[in-house]
Amino acid sequence: MRLHVGCAMWTHRSWQGRLIAHPLPAHERLRHYAGWCDAVEGNTTFYATPARETVATWARQTGPDFRFVLKLPKVVTHERRLVDAEGPLRVFLDAIEPLGTRVHALWLQLPGSFTPSDVPVLADFLRRLPEAHRYAVEVRHPAFFTDPRATRLLEEALAPSGTEWIPFDTTAFFRRPPTSEAEREAWGKKPRMPLRSVALTDRPVVRYLGRDAETETVEGWRHWVETTADWLREGRSPTVFVHTPDNADAPLLARRFHDEVRVRLPHLAALPEPIPVGPLTLF
Repeated sequence: MRLHVGCAMWTHRSWQGRLIAHPLPAHERLRHYAGWCDAVEGNTTFYATPARETVATWARQTGPDFRFVLKLPKVVTHERRLVDAEGPLRVFLDAIEPLGTRVHALWLQLPGSFTPSDVPVLADFLRRLPEAHRYAVEVRHPAFFTDPRATRLLEEALAPSGTEWIPFDTTAFFRRPPTSEAEREAWGKKPRMPLRSVALTDRPVVRYLGRDAETETVEGWRHWVETTADWLREGRSPTVFVHTPDNADAPLLARRFHDEVRVRLPHLAALPEPIPVGPLTLF
């Protein structure tokens, strides 16, 4: 029984010297983050495929149980829209090979313009993916959440390959107007996604967006604490990513989420102990 938690990144300016030692060379930052959380979203891979040598440093900084949920490059999902994308996909798969089993899932974040009529393209793409990896899909067109026929169509397309459906829960964030600069910026960028909490596989993945105010973030995730505890009782192994508009306290919040689930399931494996943060230095 294992719950993994994490953030949208492993380095953030506001964490430096407060949660994670500073200064740190780039090849040490992930190791220090991994003392706080045991999973991370690989959002940077959406914009560019990293060098294989860079990925090898990620493997050296994390233990074998650490989880990466890596986003497929946008050239595959957004530019070529899953068609004739074998070349860039092959390059990406070769680059991430050093991570081995740390790759928990490859994440297809599809654009809002991807509609139920495009599902056959997705189904064909999934059929041709290598079986060495597990996959997860995030959709943003509202019909997938509001039209039962569209929901069923997508679930049927995901089933043969054992692909998970990642919900991005923004309901708590959009519950009231923004009150900070970070919230105002996120207000115009984040999708207004309906709540979905159905797991299709034994390894569900959740993305949760709270608020800058800790109390509102915690109140908004109550549903996920109970759902996650239920999944664990069913023998599933979930991964939950906690976001806030400024992400200043995201590692702390991710650990608090884990603690709240562990109150309900005391035998749940504990998170690692953070690496101590040394005093700030000018040299």
